[in-house]
Amino acid sequence: MGEQGSDTNTQAAPDTRWMMAALVGGGLALSLLAVAAVVRQPAVVAAFAGGLIALGALFAAVMMRPRPAPVAEVEAQDWSVTIAAIEQLGGDDAPAVAIVDRAGRMVCANVAWEQVFGVAVPPSLPLAGGGGDALAAAARVAWRDGRGSVDQLLGAEGEGLVPRRWRASALRSGRGEDYLIWRFDPVVAADPVADMAGQLAGKAGRMLGQAGFAAAIVGTDGRIRACNEGFVQRSGVEPQASLIDVEFVTLFTQDDAGRIFWERDNRQAAALTLYYLPLADPDVEPYPDPQSSPSLMLLVDAGVGMGGGADAGPAAAPHLEALLAQLPLGLAMADRDGRLLFANAAFMRAAGRDGQDPPTYPTDLVVKEDKAALSDAVRRFGQGPATSGDVAVRLSAQPDDPVSLSLAGVRGLGDAAVLLGLTDTTEETRLKRQVAQATKMQAVGQLAGGVAHDFNNVLTAIIGTCDLMLLRHTPGDSDYDDIQQIRASSNRAASLTRQLLAFSRQQTLRPQVLQLPDIVSEISQMLRRLIGEKIKLNVTHDRDLGAVRADPTQLEQVIVNLVVNARDAMQEHSQRHGRDGSGRLNVYTRRVSAQDVRAMRSDILPIADYTALVVEDTGGGIPPDVLGKIWEPFFTTKEQGKGTGLGLSTVYGIVKQSGGFIFAENVATAAGGVQGARFVVYLPVHHGAVEVASPRPREGTATWAGGGDILLVEDEDAVRVVAERALTRAGYNVTCASDGEAGLEAVEHRRDSGMAMFDLIVSDVVMPVLDGPAMARAIRKLEPGLPLIFMSGYAEEQLRKEISLDNMHFMPKPFSVQQIAEKVAGALADAAAQKG
Repeated sequence: MGEQGSDTNTQAAPDTRWMMAALVGGGLALSLLAVAAVVRQPAVVAAFAGGLIALGALFAAVMMRPRPAPVAEVEAQDWSVTIAAIEQLGGDDAPAVAIVDRAGRMVCANVAWEQVFGVAVPPSLPLAGGGGDALAAAARVAWRDGRGSVDQLLGAEGEGLVPRRWRASALRSGRGEDYLIWRFDPVVAADPVADMAGQLAGKAGRMLGQAGFAAAIVGTDGRIRACNEGFVQRSGVEPQASLIDVEFVTLFTQDDAGRIFWERDNRQAAALTLYYLPLADPDVEPYPDPQSSPSLMLLVDAGVGMGGGADAGPAAAPHLEALLAQLPLGLAMADRDGRLLFANAAFMRAAGRDGQDPPTYPTDLVVKEDKAALSDAVRRFGQGPATSGDVAVRLSAQPDDPVSLSLAGVRGLGDAAVLLGLTDTTEETRLKRQVAQATKMQAVGQLAGGVAHDFNNVLTAIIGTCDLMLLRHTPGDSDYDDIQQIRASSNRAASLTRQLLAFSRQQTLRPQVLQLPDIVSEISQMLRRLIGEKIKLNVTHDRDLGAVRADPTQLEQVIVNLVVNARDAMQEHSQRHGRDGSGRLNVYTRRVSAQDVRAMRSDILPIADYTALVVEDTGGGIPPDVLGKIWEPFFTTKEQGKGTGLGLSTVYGIVKQSGGFIFAENVATAAGGVQGARFVVYLPVHHGAVEVASPRPREGTATWAGGGDILLVEDEDAVRVVAERALTRAGYNVTCASDGEAGLEAVEHRRDSGMAMFDLIVSDVVMPVLDGPAMARAIRKLEPGLPLIFMSGYAEEQLRKEISLDNMHFMPKPFSVQQIAEKVAGALADAAAQKG
């Protein structure tokens, strides 16, 4: 722009200092004459004259001081600096700046002003909507107050012109404040689509998703430009970037009634409500056509309003809750925010909160470590498509046992968005524990049986060697007592192995049909001696008890072990509470019919008639953490050195091997406490013919004195040596073999060579390569009538089930020298009787 200005030269005024000095001097002289004429006192006149002289000298000094040379009053105005300053406001959005004087003439302007307005000055600018009047008013305010402004100005429309909005301001400035500085700042129009896309990707999009809204921005071409995470979950298209530029309508389907559904739901979920919001700039005048603007699409399940409340759903919710409350299945409903809306009694019972009110959130039912996983699962199923699944959680009431919680997304039920299902697994957990316990007991039983079998071989050698040594020593001998001590310790070890075999149900039983009260009566006196005088023993019996089939000796051991266990529990309880050790022990039998068993609803006890043996004490009961371990071998609560841990495990093995069942429980008081423990043994009633138990004749050398030729087959060297010496000493001719193959070869050799066949074969059962039963079957093919004696640490019943051979005898290990001699004599006597 051009510049405007003028140069002014001012001439200095004439120097009038001498004229003024003369006038002042004359005035002072006249004043002195007038004072002298009036006063007529020389002293006063002299003083006044001195003052006038001093005043005149001072005036003369001031007036005669040199004056500076005159300069130009106003230099020419230079606008180049101003123009350079306003041109620095460059850039795409640079303001347009112009300076005008009071006459409204353009003084200077920057390039941005020239490009937009040319040489025009306010208010004569190409503006629309009365912009010129607004600028004129702003100019008047600026001249008056120093500043004026206009917030909204719209450029005029015309051919080739694009309307643009401005914000204008006028500032009065200059040395004499004779100029106005106009500044026009362009107003950048906001992009609502880009702004809304950023909001959907952030917190606003997550808020919409949690409220159940799937949101997307759709361009004028019908393609998706942005969406929130809720839209991604409901559409089933992942990742989110895959939805950009996808045609919006391809994600939905419509039925004949005009209802909208997600394409992936195949019309199996609730219908959708679509809210359409055009993203047109409301500040643009006139308002743009919504059809030509991008749109914000909000989708929500039908029945849910914009506020998130239910419109149609709540009408059906009370009826649905009433229905769910009556179902035996554990069901609950939660909203999209994870709040628990409803839970029936079965659900709270399965969660371990029987009789309590439902908590605020489902996560209040689980342990701390599982809260985050459950919360995420509830939100995922509540906001995503209507799918279902399971999540494993640990309930706070049962932190050690994970349970499976079922979740299913539901739509069209108002606030309810997730259906939760929880099954009461208390009984299932109990059965799993029982199965695990039974499996563990079976494994331990097999181990115990194997250990007992191998240990019996060692004990057989020790006991047999002691018997042979005692034959050479008399009671007065110095070694006799030592040998007896060794033999006694071996017999004690043998009793422990019998307990192991009883636990593993591999001991030898001789069952008889008997009445349980008879067994209790026979040992009542012994029981009283065992429990002492301070414990009172009460024995009672029901009438019409059914007979049972069991080994009477083993039943006696069961009763004794249970009574001793109860005695120790009562004594320990009394000592712990500072009492005198007194107590009460109840031993009674009762009749249990099949109807009683059916009423018990037991999953373990089969429905049948039983005769029950009950042993009940008044001790402190069994702690819950110990109750599940009392049947395990070597488990004991007694201090070290006072218990082997085989008492109850032996009882368990004997009862199970006899076909019965045993249970342990605490006896509760009326106040809910514990006053003792109760053990109940159920033995099935024997409905067959009652066998008369006849005393078994003792086998001894008196029944046979004819000697014999015996084949001894044993793989354990120590056992074979002891058995050979015992039989040789009893007068038998003994041929030894170290395994089954050697025994079979010995029989074949006798048969092929024409020698007399063996009278008896004494063999071990478990041997390497060829075991005893296989060897016996091969021998019986050659000599069908040859009698056999099997030696084993396993149960006789088990072996007879596995070995179906006639004329077979059994001798359990460990055995003494006398026992093997008597057993061989009895077998030869039976063989001779069969031949005769």
